[in-house]
Amino acid sequence: ADEVQSGFGRTGKMFAIEHSGVEPDMMTMAKSMADGMPISAIVGTDKIMDSSGPNSLGGTYTGSPTACAAALAVFEVFESEDILGKAQALGDKLKTRFAQWQEQFGFVDNARNVGPMAAFELVTDKQSRTPRADLAGQVTKMAKEKGLILLGCGMYGNTIRFLMPVTIEDEVLEEGLKIVEECLAAVKA
Repeated sequence: ADEVQSGFGRTGKMFAIEHSGVEPDMMTMAKSMADGMPISAIVGTDKIMDSSGPNSLGGTYTGSPTACAAALAVFEVFESEDILGKAQALGDKLKTRFAQWQEQFGFVDNARNVGPMAAFELVTDKQSRTPRADLAGQVTKMAKEKGLILLGCGMYGNTIRFLMPVTIEDEVLEEGLKIVEECLAAVKA
């Protein structure tokens, strides 16, 4: 399972694979593991991890004491500050707001999230669901002008994706969501 982007609370659980009930033979992790410090890990079953000989695996940043200390600090914060609970609450807030936008704006469709990893699509209408990359471009451009960086993505370029820090303060989240809503209202007009 690749947990480089989705691990460490990004989906409301420690690892995204936990939502599926699948127990992976191997898992990769990085990024949030040490709050941006250069560290990664591969974990796996004994059979897989013991199959290579001693000193046969290595990496560019192997064993950095600073990155290892950062990773330990991240684990401590996870325990002391209920990061997974915060991530789940953040996901619930996004789900609620996205549902409101789908009702309010006829061109917001296919809103989805797994915890705070979230996205919605911009379409011509909910019947034809014709992708509107131009609308996504307008929304992301307007948001940037208002100080909010959004990520447009998807096969058709009509998806707006959200992946904010799970430690985001409520006021900052609300400010960002307000900007998105203003931009959606502006392209609707």
